[in-house]
Amino acid sequence: MVRGGVDGSAPRTTSAELGRALLVRQHLSTPAGRDGPAGSARPDGTSGGRERVVAEVRHLVGLQSQVPASPYAGLWSRVPGFATQDLGDRLLDRSLVRVATLRGTVHLVTPDDAFELTALARPAQAAFLRARNQHGAALADVDLDDLAEAARDLLAEPLTSVELGRRLAARWPDVGPTHLAYGARCLLPLVQVPPRGLWGASGPGTTTTWTTAQAWLGGPAHRSADELAAVAAGSDPEAVLAARVRLVRRYLAAFGPASVADAQRWSGLARLRAAVDVLRPELVTLTGPRGTELFDLPDAPRPAGDSPVPVVLAADFDNLVLGHDDRTRVLGRVAVRQVVSVNGQVAATVLVDGSVAGTWAWRGGGDGVADRDGAVAQVDVRPLRPDGSPDAPSAGPVGAVEAADAGRSPAERLAEPAVRDEVVARAEDWLRVAAPGARHRVVVHV
Repeated sequence: MVRGGVDGSAPRTTSAELGRALLVRQHLSTPAGRDGPAGSARPDGTSGGRERVVAEVRHLVGLQSQVPASPYAGLWSRVPGFATQDLGDRLLDRSLVRVATLRGTVHLVTPDDAFELTALARPAQAAFLRARNQHGAALADVDLDDLAEAARDLLAEPLTSVELGRRLAARWPDVGPTHLAYGARCLLPLVQVPPRGLWGASGPGTTTTWTTAQAWLGGPAHRSADELAAVAAGSDPEAVLAARVRLVRRYLAAFGPASVADAQRWSGLARLRAAVDVLRPELVTLTGPRGTELFDLPDAPRPAGDSPVPVVLAADFDNLVLGHDDRTRVLGRVAVRQVVSVNGQVAATVLVDGSVAGTWAWRGGGDGVADRDGAVAQVDVRPLRPDGSPDAPSAGPVGAVEAADAGRSPAERLAEPAVRDEVVARAEDWLRVAAPGARHRVVVHV
Protein backbone atom coordinates (compact mmCIF):
# COMPACT_ATOMS: atom_id res chain seq x y z
CA MET A 1 0.00 0.00 0.00
CA VAL A 2 1.24 3.48 -0.89
CA ARG A 3 1.45 6.00 1.93
CA GLY A 4 3.43 9.10 2.63
CA GLY A 5 3.33 12.86 2.84
CA VAL A 6 3.84 15.69 0.39
CA ASP A 7 7.63 15.57 0.70
CA GLY A 8 8.05 13.54 -2.46
CA SER A 9 7.52 10.14 -0.86
CA ALA A 10 3.92 9.88 -2.09
CA PRO A 11 3.38 9.23 -5.81
CA ARG A 12 2.23 12.22 -7.83
CA THR A 13 -1.04 12.21 -9.71
CA THR A 14 -2.10 14.45 -12.58
CA SER A 15 -5.26 16.45 -13.21
CA ALA A 16 -6.17 14.05 -16.01
CA GLU A 17 -5.79 11.05 -13.72
CA LEU A 18 -7.89 12.72 -11.03
CA GLY A 19 -10.57 13.58 -13.56
CA ARG A 20 -10.79 10.06 -14.87
CA ALA A 21 -10.89 8.62 -11.38
CA LEU A 22 -13.78 10.94 -10.62
CA LEU A 23 -15.70 9.92 -13.74
CA VAL A 24 -15.36 6.22 -13.01
CA ARG A 25 -16.36 6.69 -9.34
CA GLN A 26 -19.36 8.73 -10.48
CA HIS A 27 -20.38 5.99 -12.95
CA LEU A 28 -19.97 8.38 -15.88
CA SER A 29 -17.08 6.79 -17.74
CA THR A 30 -18.66 3.76 -19.43
CA PRO A 31 -19.46 4.62 -23.05
CA ALA A 32 -20.94 1.25 -23.98
CA GLY A 33 -24.18 -0.14 -22.64
CA ARG A 34 -25.22 2.87 -20.57
CA ASP A 35 -28.09 3.75 -22.89
CA GLY A 36 -29.75 0.36 -22.93
CA PRO A 37 -33.47 -0.25 -22.44
CA ALA A 38 -35.11 0.12 -19.07
CA GLY A 39 -34.06 -2.72 -16.81
CA SER A 40 -30.74 -3.28 -18.57
CA ALA A 41 -27.73 -4.02 -16.42
CA ARG A 42 -24.78 -1.82 -15.53
CA PRO A 43 -21.33 -3.22 -16.25
CA ASP A 44 -21.19 -4.12 -12.54
CA GLY A 45 -24.26 -6.32 -12.93
CA THR A 46 -26.72 -4.06 -11.11
CA SER A 47 -30.19 -4.21 -12.63
CA GLY A 48 -33.80 -3.54 -11.79
CA GLY A 49 -35.36 -0.07 -11.67
CA ARG A 50 -35.78 0.22 -7.91
CA GLU A 51 -32.55 -1.43 -6.83
CA ARG A 52 -30.23 0.32 -9.26
CA VAL A 53 -31.66 3.81 -8.64
CA VAL A 54 -31.55 3.43 -4.86
CA ALA A 55 -28.04 1.94 -5.03
CA GLU A 56 -26.84 4.83 -7.20
CA VAL A 57 -28.21 7.47 -4.84
CA ARG A 58 -26.64 5.67 -1.88
CA HIS A 59 -23.26 5.42 -3.61
CA LEU A 60 -23.26 9.12 -4.53
CA VAL A 61 -24.18 10.08 -0.94
CA GLY A 62 -27.21 11.82 -2.41
CA LEU A 63 -27.87 14.11 -5.36
CA GLN A 64 -28.62 17.80 -5.02
CA SER A 65 -32.34 18.35 -5.40
CA GLN A 66 -33.18 21.96 -4.60
CA VAL A 67 -34.44 21.98 -8.19
CA PRO A 68 -36.71 18.91 -8.21
CA ALA A 69 -35.85 17.95 -11.80
CA SER A 70 -32.08 17.90 -11.30
CA PRO A 71 -31.76 14.35 -9.88
CA TYR A 72 -33.66 12.95 -12.87
CA ALA A 73 -30.97 14.17 -15.25
CA GLY A 74 -28.28 13.18 -12.75
CA LEU A 75 -29.53 9.59 -12.62
CA TRP A 76 -30.15 9.41 -16.38
CA SER A 77 -26.50 10.32 -16.98
CA ARG A 78 -25.35 7.42 -14.78
CA VAL A 79 -27.95 4.63 -14.89
CA PRO A 80 -28.49 2.73 -18.16
CA GLY A 81 -32.06 2.72 -19.39
CA PHE A 82 -33.21 5.18 -16.73
CA ALA A 83 -36.83 6.31 -16.95
CA THR A 84 -38.36 9.17 -14.99
CA GLN A 85 -40.79 6.74 -13.36
CA ASP A 86 -37.81 4.88 -11.85
CA LEU A 87 -37.23 7.85 -9.55
CA GLY A 88 -40.84 8.95 -9.19
CA ASP A 89 -41.84 5.52 -7.91
CA ARG A 90 -39.01 5.57 -5.39
CA LEU A 91 -40.30 8.85 -3.96
CA LEU A 92 -43.79 7.41 -3.72
CA ASP A 93 -42.71 4.16 -2.04
CA ARG A 94 -40.42 6.16 0.28
CA SER A 95 -37.24 4.30 -0.61
CA LEU A 96 -35.82 7.74 -1.54
CA VAL A 97 -36.64 11.12 -0.03
CA ARG A 98 -35.84 14.79 -0.59
CA VAL A 99 -34.50 16.44 2.56
CA ALA A 100 -32.08 19.22 3.51
CA THR A 101 -28.81 17.52 4.47
CA LEU A 102 -25.21 18.53 3.82
CA ARG A 103 -24.63 22.28 3.58
CA GLY A 104 -28.31 22.74 4.45
CA THR A 105 -29.11 21.94 0.81
CA VAL A 106 -32.02 19.77 -0.29
CA HIS A 107 -30.69 16.41 -1.49
CA LEU A 108 -32.26 13.23 -2.78
CA VAL A 109 -31.11 10.55 -0.33
CA THR A 110 -31.89 7.11 1.04
CA PRO A 111 -33.84 6.82 4.33
CA ASP A 112 -30.70 5.99 6.33
CA ASP A 113 -28.97 9.09 4.99
CA ALA A 114 -32.03 11.21 5.69
CA PHE A 115 -31.29 10.59 9.35
CA GLU A 116 -27.50 10.38 9.52
CA LEU A 117 -26.57 13.18 7.11
CA THR A 118 -29.03 15.59 8.70
CA ALA A 119 -27.64 14.70 12.13
CA LEU A 120 -24.10 15.49 10.94
CA ALA A 121 -25.23 18.81 9.48
CA ARG A 122 -27.33 19.86 12.47
CA PRO A 123 -24.66 21.57 14.64
CA ALA A 124 -23.65 23.86 11.77
CA GLN A 125 -27.29 24.60 10.99
CA ALA A 126 -28.04 25.45 14.61
CA ALA A 127 -24.95 27.67 14.72
CA PHE A 128 -26.20 29.48 11.61
CA LEU A 129 -29.45 30.25 13.44
CA ARG A 130 -27.42 31.89 16.18
CA ALA A 131 -25.15 33.85 13.84
CA ARG A 132 -25.48 37.44 12.68
CA ASN A 133 -27.84 37.02 9.75
CA GLN A 134 -31.49 37.79 9.10
CA HIS A 135 -32.72 34.49 10.53
CA GLY A 136 -30.41 34.65 13.54
CA ALA A 137 -31.54 38.17 14.36
CA ALA A 138 -35.22 37.22 14.08
CA LEU A 139 -34.79 34.11 16.25
CA ALA A 140 -32.49 35.66 18.85
CA ASP A 141 -35.07 35.37 21.64
CA VAL A 142 -36.43 31.98 20.63
CA ASP A 143 -35.28 28.85 22.46
CA LEU A 144 -34.23 26.60 19.57
CA ASP A 145 -35.00 23.39 21.47
CA ASP A 146 -38.54 24.66 22.08
CA LEU A 147 -38.87 25.60 18.41
CA ALA A 148 -37.75 22.15 17.30
CA GLU A 149 -40.17 20.44 19.68
CA ALA A 150 -43.11 22.59 18.62
CA ALA A 151 -42.38 22.08 14.93
CA ARG A 152 -41.97 18.34 15.40
CA ASP A 153 -45.42 18.11 16.94
CA LEU A 154 -47.02 20.21 14.22
CA LEU A 155 -45.33 18.27 11.42
CA ALA A 156 -46.66 14.89 12.47
CA GLU A 157 -48.89 15.63 9.46
CA PRO A 158 -47.56 17.35 6.31
CA LEU A 159 -47.75 21.15 6.22
CA THR A 160 -46.67 23.75 3.68
CA SER A 161 -43.97 26.18 4.72
CA VAL A 162 -46.55 28.96 4.94
CA GLU A 163 -48.88 26.93 7.15
CA LEU A 164 -46.02 25.75 9.37
CA GLY A 165 -44.83 29.32 9.89
CA ARG A 166 -48.37 30.52 10.60
CA ARG A 167 -48.93 27.87 13.27
CA LEU A 168 -45.55 28.45 14.90
CA ALA A 169 -46.28 32.18 14.98
CA ALA A 170 -49.25 31.47 17.24
CA ARG A 171 -46.68 30.64 19.93
CA TRP A 172 -44.09 33.26 18.94
CA PRO A 173 -46.26 36.12 17.63
CA ASP A 174 -43.39 38.62 17.61
CA VAL A 175 -41.30 36.52 15.20
CA GLY A 176 -41.89 36.42 11.46
CA PRO A 177 -43.49 33.14 10.32
CA THR A 178 -40.92 32.74 7.53
CA HIS A 179 -38.06 32.78 10.05
CA LEU A 180 -39.80 30.27 12.29
CA ALA A 181 -40.40 27.86 9.41
CA TYR A 182 -36.80 28.25 8.24
CA GLY A 183 -35.56 27.56 11.75
CA ALA A 184 -37.61 24.37 11.92
CA ARG A 185 -36.05 23.18 8.66
CA CYS A 186 -32.58 23.73 10.08
CA LEU A 187 -33.32 21.95 13.35
CA LEU A 188 -35.23 18.88 12.15
CA PRO A 189 -34.87 16.31 9.37
CA LEU A 190 -37.80 17.48 7.24
CA VAL A 191 -38.89 15.57 4.16
CA GLN A 192 -40.50 17.26 1.16
CA VAL A 193 -43.43 14.98 0.41
CA PRO A 194 -44.75 14.06 -3.05
CA PRO A 195 -46.19 15.12 -5.39
CA ARG A 196 -43.44 17.71 -4.96
CA GLY A 197 -40.43 16.18 -6.72
CA LEU A 198 -42.36 13.97 -9.15
CA TRP A 199 -41.47 14.41 -12.79
CA GLY A 200 -43.74 16.93 -14.49
CA ALA A 201 -45.82 17.57 -11.35
CA SER A 202 -47.44 21.00 -11.27
CA GLY A 203 -50.46 22.79 -9.92
CA PRO A 204 -52.32 22.17 -6.64
CA GLY A 205 -50.50 19.92 -4.20
CA THR A 206 -47.02 20.58 -5.52
CA THR A 207 -46.27 23.48 -3.17
CA THR A 208 -43.34 22.58 -0.93
CA THR A 209 -44.88 20.53 1.86
CA TRP A 210 -42.95 19.15 4.82
CA THR A 211 -43.19 16.42 7.39
CA THR A 212 -40.59 14.94 9.70
CA ALA A 213 -38.40 12.07 8.59
CA GLN A 214 -39.68 10.12 11.58
CA ALA A 215 -43.32 10.58 10.52
CA TRP A 216 -42.59 9.74 6.88
CA LEU A 217 -40.08 6.90 7.31
CA GLY A 218 -40.71 5.57 10.80
CA GLY A 219 -37.17 5.91 12.11
CA PRO A 220 -33.57 5.00 11.24
CA ALA A 221 -32.87 1.37 10.37
CA HIS A 222 -29.11 1.06 10.89
CA ARG A 223 -28.34 3.55 13.68
CA SER A 224 -30.10 4.02 16.97
CA ALA A 225 -32.18 7.13 17.43
CA ASP A 226 -30.16 7.94 20.56
CA GLU A 227 -26.86 7.75 18.68
CA LEU A 228 -28.10 10.05 15.92
CA ALA A 229 -29.54 12.46 18.47
CA ALA A 230 -26.11 12.63 20.11
CA VAL A 231 -24.49 13.33 16.73
CA ALA A 232 -27.04 16.06 16.01
CA ALA A 233 -26.47 17.67 19.40
CA GLY A 234 -22.69 17.18 19.29
CA SER A 235 -22.95 15.70 22.77
CA ASP A 236 -21.01 12.47 22.16
CA PRO A 237 -17.60 13.14 20.56
CA GLU A 238 -16.99 9.45 19.84
CA ALA A 239 -20.31 9.09 18.01
CA VAL A 240 -19.67 12.29 16.06
CA LEU A 241 -16.19 11.14 15.03
CA ALA A 242 -17.47 7.70 14.00
CA ALA A 243 -20.17 9.27 11.83
CA ARG A 244 -17.63 11.60 10.22
CA VAL A 245 -15.29 8.68 9.52
CA ARG A 246 -18.12 6.85 7.77
CA LEU A 247 -18.88 9.96 5.73
CA VAL A 248 -15.28 10.52 4.64
CA ARG A 249 -14.90 6.88 3.60
CA ARG A 250 -18.04 7.13 1.44
CA TYR A 251 -16.88 10.46 0.02
CA LEU A 252 -13.59 8.97 -1.12
CA ALA A 253 -15.40 6.04 -2.73
CA ALA A 254 -17.47 8.41 -4.87
CA PHE A 255 -15.16 11.44 -5.25
CA GLY A 256 -11.58 10.40 -4.47
CA PRO A 257 -8.69 10.85 -4.53
CA ALA A 258 -9.32 14.00 -2.51
CA SER A 259 -7.88 16.32 0.09
CA VAL A 260 -9.24 17.24 3.50
CA ALA A 261 -10.25 20.61 2.03
CA ASP A 262 -12.13 18.83 -0.76
CA ALA A 263 -14.13 16.76 1.73
CA GLN A 264 -14.90 19.82 3.81
CA ARG A 265 -16.08 21.87 0.83
CA TRP A 266 -18.34 19.05 -0.39
CA SER A 267 -19.85 18.30 3.01
CA GLY A 268 -19.98 21.76 4.53
CA LEU A 269 -18.35 20.32 7.67
CA ALA A 270 -15.27 21.83 9.31
CA ARG A 271 -12.40 20.02 11.02
CA LEU A 272 -12.56 16.76 9.09
CA ARG A 273 -8.81 16.25 9.54
CA ALA A 274 -9.49 14.13 12.64
CA ALA A 275 -11.70 11.75 10.65
CA VAL A 276 -9.06 11.47 7.93
CA ASP A 277 -6.41 10.76 10.55
CA VAL A 278 -8.50 7.87 11.88
CA LEU A 279 -8.68 6.45 8.37
CA ARG A 280 -5.09 7.28 7.39
CA PRO A 281 -3.60 3.83 8.19
CA GLU A 282 -5.92 2.21 5.66
CA LEU A 283 -5.68 4.89 2.95
CA VAL A 284 -3.45 5.47 -0.04
CA THR A 285 -1.70 8.83 0.06
CA LEU A 286 -0.93 10.72 -3.16
CA THR A 287 0.49 14.09 -4.10
CA GLY A 288 -1.78 16.20 -6.29
CA PRO A 289 -0.72 18.37 -9.25
CA ARG A 290 -0.30 21.38 -6.95
CA GLY A 291 1.52 19.47 -4.23
CA THR A 292 -1.63 18.89 -2.15
CA GLU A 293 -1.85 15.78 0.00
CA LEU A 294 -4.63 13.57 -1.37
CA PHE A 295 -6.19 10.46 0.16
CA ASP A 296 -7.91 7.49 -1.39
CA LEU A 297 -9.24 4.03 -0.69
CA PRO A 298 -6.59 1.46 -1.59
CA ASP A 299 -8.71 -0.63 -3.97
CA ALA A 300 -10.60 2.24 -5.63
CA PRO A 301 -10.14 2.60 -9.42
CA ARG A 302 -7.57 5.14 -10.60
CA PRO A 303 -7.40 4.98 -14.42
CA ALA A 304 -4.49 6.28 -16.46
CA GLY A 305 -4.71 9.90 -17.53
CA ASP A 306 -5.00 8.97 -21.20
CA SER A 307 -7.78 6.42 -20.73
CA PRO A 308 -10.59 7.09 -23.23
CA VAL A 309 -13.74 8.57 -21.73
CA PRO A 310 -17.06 9.35 -23.39
CA VAL A 311 -18.78 12.68 -23.75
CA VAL A 312 -20.74 13.38 -20.56
CA LEU A 313 -23.83 15.51 -20.12
CA ALA A 314 -23.92 16.22 -16.38
CA ALA A 315 -27.03 17.60 -14.69
CA ASP A 316 -27.44 21.06 -13.28
CA PHE A 317 -26.33 21.28 -9.64
CA ASP A 318 -24.41 18.03 -10.11
CA ASN A 319 -21.88 17.25 -7.39
CA LEU A 320 -19.52 16.12 -10.15
CA VAL A 321 -18.76 19.84 -10.50
CA LEU A 322 -19.29 20.86 -6.86
CA GLY A 323 -17.66 17.96 -5.00
CA HIS A 324 -14.18 19.42 -4.47
CA ASP A 325 -12.42 22.51 -3.20
CA ASP A 326 -10.02 22.30 -6.16
CA ARG A 327 -12.33 21.80 -9.13
CA THR A 328 -9.74 21.92 -11.88
CA ARG A 329 -9.93 18.14 -12.26
CA VAL A 330 -13.31 18.80 -13.94
CA LEU A 331 -13.23 22.46 -14.97
CA GLY A 332 -9.70 22.64 -16.35
CA ARG A 333 -9.21 26.28 -17.35
CA VAL A 334 -12.91 27.11 -17.13
CA ALA A 335 -13.41 29.43 -14.14
CA VAL A 336 -15.88 28.39 -11.44
CA ARG A 337 -17.92 31.54 -12.03
CA GLN A 338 -18.56 30.43 -15.63
CA VAL A 339 -20.51 27.45 -14.26
CA VAL A 340 -21.73 28.67 -10.85
CA SER A 341 -23.58 32.01 -10.88
CA VAL A 342 -23.35 34.67 -8.19
CA ASN A 343 -26.72 33.54 -6.77
CA GLY A 344 -25.65 29.89 -6.62
CA GLN A 345 -27.23 28.52 -9.79
CA VAL A 346 -25.13 25.66 -11.21
CA ALA A 347 -25.28 25.03 -14.94
CA ALA A 348 -25.62 21.62 -16.52
CA THR A 349 -22.26 20.87 -18.15
CA VAL A 350 -20.86 19.00 -21.14
CA LEU A 351 -17.55 17.20 -20.59
CA VAL A 352 -15.23 16.32 -23.47
CA ASP A 353 -12.22 14.14 -22.69
CA GLY A 354 -13.05 14.50 -19.01
CA SER A 355 -13.08 18.32 -18.86
CA VAL A 356 -15.92 20.84 -19.02
CA ALA A 357 -16.35 22.01 -22.60
CA GLY A 358 -19.66 23.82 -22.33
CA THR A 359 -23.12 23.97 -20.84
CA TRP A 360 -26.40 22.45 -21.93
CA ALA A 361 -29.99 23.36 -21.22
CA TRP A 362 -33.26 21.91 -22.41
CA ARG A 363 -36.77 23.14 -22.93
CA GLY A 364 -39.69 20.73 -22.92
CA GLY A 365 -42.44 20.42 -25.48
CA GLY A 366 -45.05 21.67 -23.04
CA ASP A 367 -43.57 25.10 -22.27
CA GLY A 368 -44.43 26.91 -25.47
CA VAL A 369 -41.63 25.55 -27.67
CA ALA A 370 -43.34 24.49 -30.88
CA ASP A 371 -43.16 24.58 -34.63
CA ARG A 372 -45.70 23.89 -37.36
CA ASP A 373 -45.44 20.15 -36.68
CA GLY A 374 -46.28 20.48 -32.97
CA ALA A 375 -44.44 20.48 -29.65
CA VAL A 376 -40.65 20.47 -29.76
CA ALA A 377 -38.24 19.59 -26.95
CA GLN A 378 -34.87 21.21 -27.54
CA VAL A 379 -31.37 20.97 -26.09
CA ASP A 380 -28.98 23.87 -26.59
CA VAL A 381 -25.26 23.24 -26.10
CA ARG A 382 -23.00 26.25 -25.72
CA PRO A 383 -19.19 26.19 -25.41
CA LEU A 384 -17.33 27.60 -22.43
CA ARG A 385 -14.04 29.10 -23.54
CA PRO A 386 -11.09 28.95 -21.13
CA ASP A 387 -11.21 32.03 -18.97
CA GLY A 388 -8.17 34.27 -19.17
CA SER A 389 -8.98 36.35 -16.11
CA PRO A 390 -6.58 36.49 -13.15
CA ASP A 391 -8.61 34.06 -11.04
CA ALA A 392 -8.71 31.36 -13.71
CA PRO A 393 -6.82 28.22 -12.65
CA SER A 394 -3.15 28.34 -13.51
CA ALA A 395 -1.31 25.43 -15.03
CA GLY A 396 0.19 22.87 -12.71
CA PRO A 397 3.15 20.69 -13.66
CA VAL A 398 1.10 18.01 -15.43
CA GLY A 399 -2.50 17.10 -16.23
CA ALA A 400 -5.62 17.90 -18.23
CA VAL A 401 -5.03 21.66 -18.10
CA GLU A 402 -1.66 21.26 -19.79
CA ALA A 403 -3.06 18.83 -22.34
CA ALA A 404 -5.57 21.49 -23.36
CA ASP A 405 -2.73 23.99 -23.79
CA ALA A 406 -0.93 21.57 -26.10
CA GLY A 407 -3.94 21.07 -28.41
CA ARG A 408 -7.50 22.19 -28.85
CA SER A 409 -9.48 23.22 -25.79
CA PRO A 410 -12.48 21.09 -24.79
CA ALA A 411 -14.76 23.91 -26.02
CA GLU A 412 -13.07 23.93 -29.42
CA ARG A 413 -13.44 20.19 -29.69
CA LEU A 414 -17.22 20.56 -29.68
CA ALA A 415 -16.85 21.54 -33.34
CA GLU A 416 -15.19 18.23 -34.26
CA PRO A 417 -17.72 16.08 -36.14
CA ALA A 418 -17.16 12.95 -34.01
CA VAL A 419 -17.46 14.86 -30.74
CA ARG A 420 -20.46 16.82 -31.98
CA ASP A 421 -22.18 13.59 -33.02
CA GLU A 422 -21.61 12.09 -29.58
CA VAL A 423 -22.97 15.22 -27.89
CA VAL A 424 -26.06 15.14 -30.10
CA ALA A 425 -26.61 11.44 -29.43
CA ARG A 426 -26.46 11.96 -25.68
CA ALA A 427 -28.77 14.98 -25.83
CA GLU A 428 -31.28 13.10 -27.97
CA ASP A 429 -31.24 10.25 -25.48
CA TRP A 430 -32.07 12.68 -22.68
CA LEU A 431 -34.96 14.11 -24.69
CA ARG A 432 -36.35 10.61 -25.25
CA VAL A 433 -36.45 10.25 -21.47
CA ALA A 434 -37.57 13.78 -20.57
CA ALA A 435 -40.06 14.52 -23.34
CA PRO A 436 -40.99 11.29 -25.12
CA GLY A 437 -44.09 12.76 -26.78
CA ALA A 438 -42.38 15.76 -28.37
CA ARG A 439 -40.28 16.22 -31.47
CA HIS A 440 -36.62 16.52 -30.55
CA ARG A 441 -34.08 19.10 -31.61
CA VAL A 442 -30.44 19.52 -30.53
CA VAL A 443 -28.54 22.73 -31.33
CA VAL A 444 -24.79 22.83 -30.71
CA HIS A 445 -23.59 26.44 -30.79
CA VAL A 446 -19.92 26.45 -31.76
